[in-house]
Amino acid sequence: MRSHSHRNVVPPRRHDLISINPPSWGEIFADHPRLQSEPFVLEWSRRGWPLISRRPEPGERIGISVGLPLPPNAGKKRLSLVVQEHQIQSVDRPPTLNSVDHRAPSGWLPTLRTLDSLASRHGIEARVFGSLGWSVITGLNYLTATSDLDFLFYFHRDTNLVSLVEDLARIESAAPMRLDGELIRSDGAGVNWREFDGATGDVLVKSISGATMSAPAVFRDGGALQ
Repeated sequence: MRSHSHRNVVPPRRHDLISINPPSWGEIFADHPRLQSEPFVLEWSRRGWPLISRRPEPGERIGISVGLPLPPNAGKKRLSLVVQEHQIQSVDRPPTLNSVDHRAPSGWLPTLRTLDSLASRHGIEARVFGSLGWSVITGLNYLTATSDLDFLFYFHRDTNLVSLVEDLARIESAAPMRLDGELIRSDGAGVNWREFDGATGDVLVKSISGATMSAPAVFRDGGALQ
C-alpha cells in the first residue's frame, strides 16, 4: 500500500487502484446519481473495492479521474467518475503476478509461472490488471474464453528491455492466451511491450497526463515526455 491518509495521498498513476473512504461513497453517489442504477455499484461501495486511476477526459470536472469496470455479465462497461483527494483512503498498485493463480484458468498457470520467473530473473516487479486482476480484486468473474493476460512490468534504468521483450515474445509464442502488457518506468509512464519489441521508430508512451511519441531509448532512460 502506497498511501493511507488523504493528507498525504500519493498522486495516482495509470493502473493505480484507488480505495475510497467508506463515508465518502455517499458524496460520490450524490455527485454521480446515475451510479446507483448500475449493477454491482452499491455492492462495490459496501465491499470497499477500489476504483482505477485513469486519464482525465476533456472538459471533465476538477478532481481525480477514476474508472469502475463492470464484469461481462453486467455489460462490461467502464464507468467514469471523478473523486476528490479527501475521499481517497489509499492508493495501491494492482495485484502481484505471483498472487493471482487461484483465480486464473488452469491452462494459464504454466505461463503465469514462467512470466514470474522471467520478472525475477530480470529483477523487476510484475503485476496483473485487466480481467484477471479484477477477478482477483472482487471475486467476480471478468474472464472469458477470449480474455488476454494484462500485466505490468515495472522496470529499472539498468533493465535490459531488449532482452526482456525478446523473452516475452518467446513466452507468448507458447502461451494459450495473448500477452497484453506494458513496460512501466519509475515515473509511471508506460509502453506496450509488443510495440517496444523490434521498434525502429518512435513508440507510443502513455502516462496519467496523456500520450506522446518517444524514441525507445529516451523512454527507457527516463527522458521527459513532451
